[in-house]
Amino acid sequence: MDDMPVTIARWSGPRGEVVLRRHGVADDAIEELIVNGAFAMDSAETASEEALADLTWPGARVLVGGLGLGFTAATLLDARVGTVDVVEIEEALVAWAYEGVTLRLGRVARDPRVRLWVADVRAVLTGHEPEPAGPWDAILLDVDNGPDFLIHAENAALYREEALSAAYARLAPGGLLAIWCQGANAGLRSRLQALTSTAREEVHKVQRGRHLISYVIYTARAPH
Repeated sequence: MDDMPVTIARWSGPRGEVVLRRHGVADDAIEELIVNGAFAMDSAETASEEALADLTWPGARVLVGGLGLGFTAATLLDARVGTVDVVEIEEALVAWAYEGVTLRLGRVARDPRVRLWVADVRAVLTGHEPEPAGPWDAILLDVDNGPDFLIHAENAALYREEALSAAYARLAPGGLLAIWCQGANAGLRSRLQALTSTAREEVHKVQRGRHLISYVIYTARAPH
């Protein structure tokens, strides 16, 4: 595979630069998302993002915080969920989805079950943005690489008590809140456990090159 990345889309906005790059060609191509100079994700290994979506069930109403390269949303569509509200703060990613800059993003944007929103998901969850309004059967948050690896410093508020409580309150009866993290975070686990006794920490081990990495998904379930 050619190691020299090719920039396929670039955008500059109030939070910095968003760059979509591709390594290699055809079936060997790897897409990579860089936000404000920080690595956000790539398509080389997406099992844990797909595991986040696999926590849902057919017919579910789902809110996804963070569009990224579209892997979580696409997996939800494969799982035959009912509706998917994707809230993404970077308007460029939503525009690229509608333009079909990558096959996966284009597929997500074209699916009639999907609504794409340019907004801060924390503002949506706390009611400072009126739409989308919920409630949802599942709320899946994959905005950063976790509270220890923030894309933007202000995103730290998403992992504090106010936003977590607001997210939990937006769940339908029996609903699920799930948060993807690059690694374990004791503070986030403690705050979720204070919110509900249903809080759990799920470790997903993945191989990236020579490295075995333990990603973590934190979950909390609303009462029926």
